[in-house]
Amino acid sequence: MAELNEKQVQKKRKGSAIFSKRNLRVDLTPMVDLGFILVTFFVFTTTLSQQKVMEVVNPNDAEIGINDELCESCVLTVLLDRDNKIWYYEGAKDKAEYKETGYGADGIRKLIADKKKSVKQQFKLDKFVLIIKPLNRSGFKNLVDIIDESNINLVKRYYIDEPTESELERFQ
Repeated sequence: MAELNEKQVQKKRKGSAIFSKRNLRVDLTPMVDLGFILVTFFVFTTTLSQQKVMEVVNPNDAEIGINDELCESCVLTVLLDRDNKIWYYEGAKDKAEYKETGYGADGIRKLIADKKKSVKQQFKLDKFVLIIKPLNRSGFKNLVDIIDESNINLVKRYYIDEPTESELERFQ
Protein backbone atom coordinates (compact mmCIF):
# COMPACT_ATOMS: atom_id res chain seq x y z
CA MET A 1 0.00 0.00 0.00
CA ALA A 2 1.06 3.57 -0.36
CA GLU A 3 2.32 5.20 2.77
CA LEU A 4 2.89 8.85 3.46
CA ASN A 5 5.53 9.96 5.91
CA GLU A 6 4.37 12.18 8.73
CA LYS A 7 7.33 14.48 8.49
CA GLN A 8 6.36 17.38 6.31
CA VAL A 9 8.71 19.78 4.68
CA GLN A 10 7.23 23.25 4.40
CA LYS A 11 8.49 25.78 1.92
CA LYS A 12 7.39 29.23 1.21
CA ARG A 13 7.67 30.66 -2.24
CA LYS A 14 7.87 34.28 -2.96
CA GLY A 15 4.43 35.64 -3.45
CA SER A 16 2.56 32.44 -2.73
CA ALA A 17 1.15 30.44 0.12
CA ILE A 18 3.05 27.91 2.19
CA PHE A 19 2.91 24.44 0.73
CA SER A 20 3.99 21.18 2.22
CA LYS A 21 5.89 18.47 0.38
CA ARG A 22 5.29 14.93 1.53
CA ASN A 23 7.67 12.04 0.84
CA LEU A 24 5.91 9.17 -0.87
CA ARG A 25 6.87 5.54 -0.18
CA VAL A 26 5.18 2.59 -1.92
CA ASP A 27 4.95 -0.75 -0.10
CA LEU A 28 5.54 -3.57 -2.62
CA THR A 29 4.82 -6.50 -0.30
CA PRO A 30 1.62 -7.50 -2.16
CA MET A 31 3.59 -7.59 -5.42
CA VAL A 32 6.01 -10.10 -3.90
CA ASP A 33 3.07 -12.28 -2.88
CA LEU A 34 1.65 -12.03 -6.38
CA GLY A 35 5.04 -13.02 -7.82
CA PHE A 36 5.18 -16.15 -5.66
CA ILE A 37 1.64 -17.07 -6.64
CA LEU A 38 2.49 -16.71 -10.34
CA VAL A 39 5.68 -18.77 -10.02
CA THR A 40 3.79 -21.48 -8.13
CA PHE A 41 1.05 -21.49 -10.77
CA PHE A 42 3.46 -21.88 -13.69
CA VAL A 43 5.49 -24.60 -11.96
CA PHE A 44 2.29 -26.50 -11.18
CA THR A 45 0.90 -26.21 -14.73
CA THR A 46 4.15 -27.31 -16.37
CA THR A 47 4.28 -30.30 -14.03
CA LEU A 48 0.76 -31.29 -15.03
CA SER A 49 1.44 -30.82 -18.73
CA GLN A 50 4.41 -33.22 -18.80
CA GLN A 51 3.69 -36.35 -20.76
CA LYS A 52 3.27 -39.63 -18.98
CA VAL A 53 5.07 -42.29 -20.98
CA MET A 54 4.56 -46.00 -20.55
CA GLU A 55 7.48 -48.22 -21.42
CA VAL A 56 6.90 -51.12 -23.76
CA VAL A 57 9.32 -53.99 -23.39
CA ASN A 58 10.86 -55.06 -26.66
CA PRO A 59 12.57 -58.43 -27.05
CA ASN A 60 15.97 -56.73 -27.26
CA ASP A 61 15.36 -55.00 -23.92
CA ALA A 62 14.27 -58.10 -22.01
CA GLU A 63 16.51 -60.28 -19.89
CA ILE A 64 15.71 -63.29 -22.05
CA GLY A 65 16.01 -63.29 -25.80
CA ILE A 66 13.22 -64.03 -28.22
CA ASN A 67 14.81 -67.35 -29.17
CA ASP A 68 15.35 -68.54 -25.62
CA GLU A 69 13.41 -71.58 -24.55
CA LEU A 70 10.62 -71.03 -22.09
CA CYS A 71 8.88 -73.57 -19.97
CA GLU A 72 5.35 -74.17 -21.24
CA SER A 73 3.80 -73.78 -17.83
CA CYS A 74 5.43 -70.35 -17.39
CA VAL A 75 3.68 -68.70 -20.33
CA LEU A 76 0.28 -67.02 -20.43
CA THR A 77 -0.89 -65.84 -23.85
CA VAL A 78 -3.69 -63.31 -24.12
CA LEU A 79 -5.51 -62.37 -27.33
CA LEU A 80 -7.25 -59.01 -27.23
CA ASP A 81 -10.62 -58.92 -28.99
CA ARG A 82 -13.31 -56.30 -29.55
CA ASP A 83 -15.93 -55.39 -26.93
CA ASN A 84 -13.29 -55.67 -24.17
CA LYS A 85 -13.05 -59.45 -24.50
CA ILE A 86 -9.84 -61.26 -23.74
CA TRP A 87 -9.14 -64.80 -24.91
CA TYR A 88 -6.29 -66.54 -23.15
CA TYR A 89 -4.52 -69.87 -22.96
CA GLU A 90 -1.71 -71.26 -20.89
CA GLY A 91 1.28 -73.09 -22.29
CA ALA A 92 2.06 -73.94 -25.91
CA LYS A 93 -0.28 -72.85 -28.71
CA ASP A 94 -0.59 -76.35 -30.19
CA LYS A 95 -2.25 -77.49 -26.94
CA ALA A 96 -4.23 -74.27 -26.54
CA GLU A 97 -7.51 -74.40 -24.69
CA TYR A 98 -9.00 -70.93 -25.19
CA LYS A 99 -10.90 -69.33 -22.34
CA GLU A 100 -12.59 -65.95 -22.14
CA THR A 101 -12.22 -63.22 -19.52
CA GLY A 102 -12.54 -59.46 -19.29
CA TYR A 103 -10.74 -56.47 -17.91
CA GLY A 104 -10.99 -55.69 -14.25
CA ALA A 105 -9.92 -56.87 -10.84
CA ASP A 106 -11.73 -60.21 -11.02
CA GLY A 107 -10.83 -60.79 -14.68
CA ILE A 108 -7.40 -60.50 -16.22
CA ARG A 109 -5.81 -58.97 -13.11
CA LYS A 110 -6.69 -61.98 -10.97
CA LEU A 111 -5.69 -64.36 -13.77
CA ILE A 112 -2.23 -62.79 -14.14
CA ALA A 113 -1.71 -62.71 -10.36
CA ASP A 114 -2.72 -66.38 -9.97
CA LYS A 115 -0.54 -67.53 -12.87
CA LYS A 116 2.44 -65.54 -11.63
CA LYS A 117 2.01 -66.98 -8.14
CA SER A 118 1.79 -70.58 -9.42
CA VAL A 119 4.92 -70.16 -11.56
CA LYS A 120 6.81 -68.70 -8.61
CA GLN A 121 5.75 -71.60 -6.36
CA GLN A 122 6.68 -74.19 -8.98
CA PHE A 123 10.11 -72.83 -9.94
CA LYS A 124 11.04 -70.66 -6.92
CA LEU A 125 11.90 -67.94 -9.44
CA ASP A 126 9.91 -65.35 -11.33
CA LYS A 127 9.98 -66.96 -14.79
CA PHE A 128 6.47 -65.84 -15.72
CA VAL A 129 6.09 -64.52 -19.29
CA LEU A 130 3.02 -62.77 -20.64
CA ILE A 131 2.50 -62.79 -24.40
CA ILE A 132 0.07 -60.15 -25.67
CA LYS A 133 -1.48 -60.64 -29.09
CA PRO A 134 -3.90 -57.92 -30.17
CA LEU A 135 -6.35 -59.09 -32.84
CA ASN A 136 -7.21 -56.84 -35.77
CA ARG A 137 -10.54 -55.87 -34.20
CA SER A 138 -9.13 -54.76 -30.84
CA GLY A 139 -8.49 -51.11 -30.12
CA PHE A 140 -5.41 -49.32 -28.89
CA LYS A 141 -7.13 -48.76 -25.53
CA ASN A 142 -7.26 -52.54 -25.01
CA LEU A 143 -3.50 -52.78 -25.53
CA VAL A 144 -2.86 -49.94 -23.09
CA ASP A 145 -5.21 -51.56 -20.56
CA ILE A 146 -3.44 -54.94 -20.71
CA ILE A 147 -0.03 -53.26 -20.32
CA ASP A 148 -1.45 -51.37 -17.32
CA GLU A 149 -2.62 -54.66 -15.82
CA SER A 150 0.84 -56.17 -16.33
CA ASN A 151 2.42 -53.14 -14.62
CA ILE A 152 -0.05 -53.42 -11.73
CA ASN A 153 0.89 -57.10 -11.30
CA LEU A 154 4.62 -56.30 -11.62
CA VAL A 155 5.12 -58.55 -14.64
CA LYS A 156 8.80 -58.33 -15.52
CA ARG A 157 8.61 -59.97 -18.95
CA TYR A 158 5.89 -59.47 -21.49
CA TYR A 159 5.97 -59.51 -25.27
CA ILE A 160 3.67 -57.92 -27.80
CA ASP A 161 3.34 -60.33 -30.70
CA GLU A 162 1.16 -60.72 -33.76
CA PRO A 163 -1.47 -63.46 -33.73
CA THR A 164 -0.80 -66.53 -35.86
CA GLU A 165 -2.90 -67.40 -38.91
CA SER A 166 -4.73 -70.12 -36.99
CA GLU A 167 -5.59 -67.66 -34.22
CA LEU A 168 -6.82 -65.11 -36.73
CA GLU A 169 -9.03 -67.71 -38.44
CA ARG A 170 -10.44 -68.89 -35.13
CA PHE A 171 -11.50 -65.42 -33.99
CA GLN A 172 -12.98 -64.07 -37.23
